[in-house]
Amino acid sequence: MFENYASIVPAARYYTVPDASRFDKLAFLKVALRAIWITLRERPNAIVTTGSAPMLCFILLGRMIGAKTLWIDSIAQAAELSSSGRLARKIAHCTLAQWPEVAEQEDVQYWGAVL
Repeated sequence: MFENYASIVPAARYYTVPDASRFDKLAFLKVALRAIWITLRERPNAIVTTGSAPMLCFILLGRMIGAKTLWIDSIAQAAELSSSGRLARKIAHCTLAQWPEVAEQEDVQYWGAVL
């Protein structure tokens, strides 16, 4: 399904990462292995994600190879940071909330309205 998106960026390498939750250890292991492969192959200078549990692997690996990391917590999190966002806050260079009230409550940054 997601491979169809590769046509949107024909001049770039395109990767997919399986979904996983913290409750499915085997699925998370698959994500971690895929993240290691992609990160070591690409050696990014920066990693920016709008957040989901699988992207925590990339944030952690990015830190390990010296990349700058930015976690933007989901706009759906209008009352509090996601559980992944709370973990990312501890490892990413910068963590943002997309709601000013959440940013203030969770002691993370807010850089302006998305909508």
